Amino acid sequence: MSNKWTKLTTVMLLAAVISACGSGNGNGNSAGTGNTGGNSGGAPAGATDTIEAWGETIKSQYGGDTLNLAFASHPSTESFQKLTADFEKLTGIKVKWEVMEETYLKNKQLLDYTGKTGSYDVLMVDGFWMSEYGAKKVVEPLDEYIGNESLTPAWFDYEDIIPAYRNGISKYEEKTYGIPTAGETRFIAYRKDLFDKYGKQAPTTMDEFLELAQFFNGKEDGLYGVSMRAQRGVHAASGLMTIMYNFGGGFINQQTGEVTMNDPKTVEALQFYVDLLKNAPKDVVSYTHEEALSAFMTGKSAMWLDATALAKRILDPASSQVYDKVAFAPTPEGPDGKASALAGWNMSISSLSKNKEAAWAFIVYMNSKVNAKAYVEGGGVPVRTSIYEDQELVAADPSYPVQLAALNDANVLVEKGISWIPPHEKMGQILDRVGYYVSAAMFGEVTAEEAARKAQEELEDIAG
Repeated sequence: MSNKWTKLTTVMLLAAVISACGSGNGNGNSAGTGNTGGNSGGAPAGATDTIEAWGETIKSQYGGDTLNLAFASHPSTESFQKLTADFEKLTGIKVKWEVMEETYLKNKQLLDYTGKTGSYDVLMVDGFWMSEYGAKKVVEPLDEYIGNESLTPAWFDYEDIIPAYRNGISKYEEKTYGIPTAGETRFIAYRKDLFDKYGKQAPTTMDEFLELAQFFNGKEDGLYGVSMRAQRGVHAASGLMTIMYNFGGGFINQQTGEVTMNDPKTVEALQFYVDLLKNAPKDVVSYTHEEALSAFMTGKSAMWLDATALAKRILDPASSQVYDKVAFAPTPEGPDGKASALAGWNMSISSLSKNKEAAWAFIVYMNSKVNAKAYVEGGGVPVRTSIYEDQELVAADPSYPVQLAALNDANVLVEKGISWIPPHEKMGQILDRVGYYVSAAMFGEVTAEEAARKAQEELEDIAG
């Protein structure tokens, strides 16, 4: 999961960092009334109260339809595939999976749309693509589907999906274009054995985070205070972003498009990041998420701040030397309050699909609260509050409650109207240059202020 997520972030940043209503026959019918194979979308009262009754209703309307899917190679895809046979048996709808590396997925989907081929019904869509897909009408608006009780039974439970995902990765201009299927934020893992030994508590503020990193750095032989990603380029920029919004900083004003690299709050965040990583292993400037994780799992650092998706590896006795010595905490609060990273995938309906309501039936079944636990146990990534609060799952992964708290912090950023990765067509270039100057400041080649000023000049040229 973790390597896929980092590949996803890097690829999309370097490429583009990152719906028309009506049925596929062009008759302009909205959800619940469109013709998707000669059958109307309504269902009599009580016909969808249980998943079995719903399945019979769907089979009577869309049985025999075939859905074509364009999805990325991903643990969530693998888990959904495990549920496919049950869906087909229940509904009579056939499912054809086309699974590809995420580097090709977006191009394949956009080519299908621009060529008006309409080869696909259900699309796996990265949250960072959603504004582009919504603006270009690549995908279908889903609010009418969600609000139609005959199409979306109570057992689906849309409100159970974590607000940060519902509001932060699936919408464009206040319209819903996807149902979240997998996601992550970032949080701290720390050596509870060391914290207990020295009478320390998990950091709740950025000041405490830095103080603890300084305290543990060199406290024991071979021990460093913290481990984070910081490799020159995108990784260094990503590492800065992990704490930047908590200071109120940013690369770009997302309302005006103005470059804000030399904003005092951004400079303060950059200085903090440089100061923090003075307490990391000496080769931290070469760390991607993998090296940062390895340093923590082999006991070289007292703390680590990175993706929640990596928690399973930290807790795995087969890969981690500290699996039984670890506790977790949300990203610490900064001078500007709480914030946390947010990324994720969605299921969406292609605006060109001729089987929109059958496609929606697939989305409802796969992403329902009823099937959520089976999905997670099959290797899927949780997106529902009920899953993070499931006591059996929490016992297996004690990081769950902290992940949920971190996702609540991520929603703080969403409510401010801020995307964790700003939606700019040249964001890959922007992050590469930001990361270059972050590294220069870490090496002591320039001060944080000089790095910010030089980055400001280049970003203004890039952003136009």
